[in-house]
Amino acid sequence: MILASQLVFFTCIWITLMPNASAVAEIKTPHPRCSSSMEQTRKQETRMRKEDSSKVWPLKYKQILHIEDHDFAMRPGFGGSPVPVGIDVQVESIDSISEVDMDFTMTFYLRHYWKDERLAFPSKTNKSMTFDHRLIKKIWVPDIFFVHSKRSFIHDTTVENIMLRVHPDGSVLFSVRITVSAMCFMDFSRFPLDTQNCSLELESYAYNEEDLMLYWKHGNKSLNTDEHISLSQFFIEEFSASSGFAFYSSTGWYNRLFINFVLRRHIFFFVLQTYFPAMLMVMLSWVSFWIDRRAVPARVSLGITTVLTMSTILSGVSASMPQVSYIKAVDVYLWVSSLFVFLSVIEYAAVNYLTTVEERKRFKKTRKISRMYSIEATQAMAFDGCYHDYKTDMDQTSFSLHSEEDALQGRCIGNLSADSPRIQRRKSLGGQVGRIILENNHVIDTYSRILFPTVYITFNLFYWSIYV
Repeated sequence: MILASQLVFFTCIWITLMPNASAVAEIKTPHPRCSSSMEQTRKQETRMRKEDSSKVWPLKYKQILHIEDHDFAMRPGFGGSPVPVGIDVQVESIDSISEVDMDFTMTFYLRHYWKDERLAFPSKTNKSMTFDHRLIKKIWVPDIFFVHSKRSFIHDTTVENIMLRVHPDGSVLFSVRITVSAMCFMDFSRFPLDTQNCSLELESYAYNEEDLMLYWKHGNKSLNTDEHISLSQFFIEEFSASSGFAFYSSTGWYNRLFINFVLRRHIFFFVLQTYFPAMLMVMLSWVSFWIDRRAVPARVSLGITTVLTMSTILSGVSASMPQVSYIKAVDVYLWVSSLFVFLSVIEYAAVNYLTTVEERKRFKKTRKISRMYSIEATQAMAFDGCYHDYKTDMDQTSFSLHSEEDALQGRCIGNLSADSPRIQRRKSLGGQVGRIILENNHVIDTYSRILFPTVYITFNLFYWSIYV
């Protein structure tokens, strides 16, 4: 009995534990279909990692160029001869030239050429590798700056306009697109008939001639310009490249490169805006010589108008120019033209004064003759230089004046016949000049009609022959 009960107990325990054991066996032994799918997934992930080379590319170029193996804070060949750096410039445009600020703005491509054996890499095809601005911060590049520059920046649309190309032997091309505003020491003594010489100067900031040697890569052909470069007020006559040295007392001698260009100003704009209006104002002032000397309001208003217009032209030219301490060519022309306009006003002042003196004498003579012939005074002089006739008859007065003048002239002729020929010529000449000036002063206007244009034309001939 006891044996039979033990056998039944162990049979129940075995029946209870059999499902768990089978489940464990199933877990330990995977299904064939599951095993094959897992292997395919692992192979696909491995293939994707191989195709996505961008994840390992930074490590590859650092290994190829040996960037991690060298200290690029030092120049190539430190301790030896200076590293030669060739420069090549492609001028894209000259954006603006300001006479007031005395500067110019230029956009160009600046290319550097040098050799750094630390960047050499093996290549079966002997092809170069090109990189963007992200590699610049990891290697050595020349520290070129622009002397006398006011503002400058590297273009960054859509990314920074920087290109780095490395050849298998370690030769490096570093190109950057820059806009620079630099000073131009201008001379305005011949403005606007002037020619300006401007230059952009390139120099290393930290490395003197013992560490770095700057030179033009292709000589005079290192400076290239766009064929479509044009300016509104200037004509570009010449572009040239030159080199020199600069000395600083604290750091020594440095190589310096020059981009020289010659600008000749277009004169046609200033002829239309300045010279031609000034000529018109001068000629307009001459119109007063043909106006009756008794028309005081007309001649005075014409003279004042031309003077004020010349002042406006002078102010407009001065506002657009720097405040220099010397006389410019345009100042000479405008001030001489203003002088002619001013003299035309002075000429009428002289004519008006002499006319007043003449009329006063005639008025006194008329009163004297009127008393002799018991004729009342027939004319009164107005203080504005004009004379008005009233109700008396002037024919009798004019007849008496002519009679008196004829009698005086007869007596003068009789007296002159008794004098010697020399005294006679002197008295006749002096009397004629005095009589013409005092009695017929409108002759001043006649002379001015000839003298003013002649002198002004002579001045223009001398002016344009000297400055052109």
